[in-house]
Amino acid sequence: MTRAKPEDDEYWNSSKFKAFTFDDEDDEFSQLKESKRAVNSILVDDDDEDEDDVERVSWSGEPVGSISWSVKETASSIRSGSEQSFPKIDTTPSLSKQGSGYSLSSLFKAKSKPGAFQSFSESFSDTSSRTYAPELRKPKSDGKDVVSDLSPEETVRRMQKGRAFSLEKFRSLQDKLLLLDEAVAVYDGNVITAVLIFLKKSLSKEILFRELMARDVALRHYVHYLKEMGEQKLLVELLKALGRTEDMALMHYKEHLNIKDEGRRRDFLKSCLSLPFSQDDATYVQDHYTLLERQIIIEASDKKAVAEIFKKFPRKASILNMPIITTLYYSCFYHYGESEGTFSSPSNIRKTFRISEKQYILTALGARAKLKSWFDVDSLFNTKNWLGYTKKRSPIGFHRVVDILHKNSAPVQVLQEYVNLIDDPDLKLSGALKYKCHDIVINTYRDLKDRQQLIVYREKLERDSPEYRKIQDLLNNVQIRWKN
Repeated sequence: MTRAKPEDDEYWNSSKFKAFTFDDEDDEFSQLKESKRAVNSILVDDDDEDEDDVERVSWSGEPVGSISWSVKETASSIRSGSEQSFPKIDTTPSLSKQGSGYSLSSLFKAKSKPGAFQSFSESFSDTSSRTYAPELRKPKSDGKDVVSDLSPEETVRRMQKGRAFSLEKFRSLQDKLLLLDEAVAVYDGNVITAVLIFLKKSLSKEILFRELMARDVALRHYVHYLKEMGEQKLLVELLKALGRTEDMALMHYKEHLNIKDEGRRRDFLKSCLSLPFSQDDATYVQDHYTLLERQIIIEASDKKAVAEIFKKFPRKASILNMPIITTLYYSCFYHYGESEGTFSSPSNIRKTFRISEKQYILTALGARAKLKSWFDVDSLFNTKNWLGYTKKRSPIGFHRVVDILHKNSAPVQVLQEYVNLIDDPDLKLSGALKYKCHDIVINTYRDLKDRQQLIVYREKLERDSPEYRKIQDLLNNVQIRWKN
């Protein structure tokens, strides 16, 4: 390389033009870079608020340098590999700040209840007690992730891919509805739910309800979202606006589950009686109110009861809020035989709540057999015919009666009496064999003239027992014509 001539050095050193430097503030290229950085630092719209006032949180709840989305950083925080999906919500951090309102991050709410649902829509809450946002940083210098001035279509596409986006730029009602329609068009439930949450925060409920009435898919997503988030009050208002009065009444009735005090719950159920339920539902609500009212009366009385049965069999639990069959069992156990005029009487409960004969017999049989009250068991099945003769009849089949009696350790004599009432010969024989009702087994084989089965069964008995000798006598009887 040849050395520059002295005159050339003198020219450059004496020239009024300066050599090119990267630090030259007047250089056009430097100005271009500064302009590009300024563009990339734009959030969504020019805002009067100072940037220091903007909430900046990371995915884990730690502060970061900017609230603009970074595609790579967001993707790495919500998924592994190259799979693209809408960001899932991490409910583990704990951060008590109000949302900034500058990006969708202000819409992300974590449910504080343990065992919360894991889907996207279930990770939102209308309350603003806790706010979480994805990890954020300044956009790349190439400007590819600038989120201002995006169309509804491009915004929805970015939401699907987990890229940077902002919904706050859509300020007019027309733009917001275009955004909702575009979200519905892509058939992505997560995107639809995110847009609906944005509309819920930025529109009055009257306007939102009106617009959702014309958008069935979005309406179903919104109803599901409100159900999952437990926003019963708002859901009741929505159903009322839609003219779905029966659904509104049922949703209002469901609020009784959140009332712990039985007196207040009873009063709430009483107020529900005037709601526009369907005929069947109205009957159910009326029965629920009546049952709870009865249970409160019975509970107050039995807490102070000094009857012998309460001493012998202390109550294991309160009767309050128990199902009707449990209440009937309790009544048959502790209040059997009371007159129909008392609220705790089994016959009163059966009549008031229209309990079928079969269900009543099953429940009462279980309760009285538990107490080994075999006389009461007999009274359940004793009926009189038109001639005045007593006969046993069961609407549930005597084979089921025998099973219940055996489970409650009924004596053989009681079991044998009810096994003998089974109409089906095969069921009777199998029941007699199962519960060792020897006389029934022997008599059945005798009636069948089955000599071989009698011999086999004899070997299972103790020698010199009454049953063993009975079989011997039958086998020695020459007047019986055996089939084998």
